[in-house]
Amino acid sequence: MEEYIVEFKHLCKEFPGVKALDDVSFNLKRGEVLALLGENGAGKSTLVKILSGIYTKDSGEFRLFGQEIHNLTPKRAQELGIAIIHQELNMCNHLTVAENIFLGREKVRFGMLSNKEMNAEAAKILGKLNIDISPETIVGELPVSKQQMVEIAKALSTNAKILIMDEPTSALTSREIEELFSIIKSLKKQGYGIIYISHRLEELEHIADRVTILRDGKFVTSMNFKDTTLQEIISHMVGRELKEKYPRISCPRGKKILEVRNLNAGKMVRNVSFDLYEGEIIGFAGLVGAGRTELTRALFGADPIDSGEIILDGKKLNIKSPIDAIKAGIVSAPEDRKREGLCIKLSIRENISLPNLDSLCNKLGVVNKKKEKELTQSIAERLRIKMPNASVNAESLSGGNQQKIVVGKWLARNSRVVIFDEPTRGIDVAAKVEIYNLMNDLKRQGIGVMFVSSEMPEILGISDRILVMCEGRITGELDINEATQDKIMEYATRFEKKEINSRTA
Repeated sequence: MEEYIVEFKHLCKEFPGVKALDDVSFNLKRGEVLALLGENGAGKSTLVKILSGIYTKDSGEFRLFGQEIHNLTPKRAQELGIAIIHQELNMCNHLTVAENIFLGREKVRFGMLSNKEMNAEAAKILGKLNIDISPETIVGELPVSKQQMVEIAKALSTNAKILIMDEPTSALTSREIEELFSIIKSLKKQGYGIIYISHRLEELEHIADRVTILRDGKFVTSMNFKDTTLQEIISHMVGRELKEKYPRISCPRGKKILEVRNLNAGKMVRNVSFDLYEGEIIGFAGLVGAGRTELTRALFGADPIDSGEIILDGKKLNIKSPIDAIKAGIVSAPEDRKREGLCIKLSIRENISLPNLDSLCNKLGVVNKKKEKELTQSIAERLRIKMPNASVNAESLSGGNQQKIVVGKWLARNSRVVIFDEPTRGIDVAAKVEIYNLMNDLKRQGIGVMFVSSEMPEILGISDRILVMCEGRITGELDINEATQDKIMEYATRFEKKEINSRTA
């Protein structure tokens, strides 16, 4: 019999109004990568929080390295060899790599920090992982991909034997993902047990040994990855067959809504010009750092515009702030939904109401509770937001449901242009389809839709037209009928290639 280093039997966990885990059984073997899958709200986060000591189980059996565990705390979990690498990295950007790795466990000599010892130990760990980063580098100066490598090194410095990786590739480029997979394979050979949570199912064929699927807090199935298909996995996750992963609709292109002319904003938006029409979805493609997010922020008034023109329905706009953009009819669902798209300490109802107070308040500024309730209920039903009730805080919802609130709050406004920046990052496959259908609904209504995505299949699957950016400029425009991954990549590296050619000439 193979040794299980983690074993849950008949696990249950309940929160007020929500049964997060209901009779779930789960196990992890030494030296394997187990993909823990399920829609947002399926119970994945609750399960790993019990494993890492953040939550306490209500009932069921929990064994770790063969020993029954009770009243686990985060500190005790770390001592027992469990480390979690969160989707949102927990780094102190002003400290060095070594200081981050040993944070809370600093090396001390004669009552003083021993930076020399920490640097030497950090260099050993980084070398073991073939990570080329100096221990003395300030973490804030590193790209997200390298910060993630530091998080892995930090986990290994605690002598962890069980690693939980939550959406580890969500902010990485293809090359960086390959580096991460190489490290995962190396750790697997060394006997580490890895729980891998991801909504990018196509990644699993490169690293996963087994998959365990949860749905609505219940265990669905566990199977060897080689014995299944992605379509079977999706069917188990959503409880039905998803016939179309990228639902596309055809709409007649209407009049021109938005004209952007020679827009410059900071270093990352340089002389950008494009048009957007009624009933079309424009996808913005490009590599990380191409300037796509910076463009959306400038259009929404979140970043100052240096020069250029924004014309909406034939009228030149003077956008100095998001308020100006919203009043004009340009709204945005930003990339960082928790920081910029939501007030996570406020309720679902309050988040939906905030940008619509002008229509919900009477002349004295008092909110009409009946209107507010009807608006919230309408949005929740339309977007199928899973929630115990509208009074719970937005932070208590899954990532997919949070994204729906970010989008939903704009639906009550008479918006002309809706901008989505990485709208499906960190959400499950069924929730993605719902977001695509929402974009299609806006398209049907004659609203112009812009969206930024780092997922090439998504860009190709949903866009009517694709604009490709590189180094702050638009380097190519493709109608969807002529667009291919190769053509997009050619435009996405245009300036990069010119620079290489000039150096080798």
